Amino acid sequence: MRLLVVEDEAGLADGIRRGLEAEGYAVDVADNGIDGLWRATEHDYGAIVLDLMLPGKNGLQVCAELRAAGRWTPVLVLTARDGEQDEARSLDTGADDFLAKPFSPVVLSARLRALLRRGAGERPTTLQADDLRLDPGARRVWRGADELALTARETSLLEYLLRRKGETVSKLDVLDNVWDDRFEGDPNIVEVYVRRLRNKVDRPYGRDTITTVRGSGYRLEVGDG
Repeated sequence: MRLLVVEDEAGLADGIRRGLEAEGYAVDVADNGIDGLWRATEHDYGAIVLDLMLPGKNGLQVCAELRAAGRWTPVLVLTARDGEQDEARSLDTGADDFLAKPFSPVVLSARLRALLRRGAGERPTTLQADDLRLDPGARRVWRGADELALTARETSLLEYLLRRKGETVSKLDVLDNVWDDRFEGDPNIVEVYVRRLRNKVDRPYGRDTITTVRGSGYRLEVGDG
């Protein structure tokens, strides 16, 4: 079984490599994100140990580009001890597990064994309706070749509509799934955000993807062309 370690701290990378080789793995090491991404896309690895703070491309970029390319090799991200936000972003971007530094080699080996048992199953992350695409993990949206700048709430609203594409969803459905159960404001906030979303994903492109179903709610149309 061949593993890839992407870590720019030479001493740590060498320690991980020696420890894993002692357990019978073949190990390749990359000391920057660009080389790590190239190796991960050109070779088949059982798993990847990926640091976040890397020169060239950071670990989140490497992971996101791997997933966008359809490479589903299990990824174990190394984070700082107090890196809760890094841990969350890593999982959202497509990583399979994380381990905070400093860590025990025994725990690293156990985490990797668990990932290897699980294997690399295909997990497509992109939601799509014609040329409108959304990557929920990376929180990125495209209309054709154009990447769109949406707010977090607009992205969540579009994600919900894409997951229910072709279906009519009520204003209450949207509030329940895009806002939380503590929301006590005006339900008409949904109309405001639907209008904002249309102004960004539809009108500049002459589309009418997000429609209003009078008396019922909203629908994201399929077959918009």
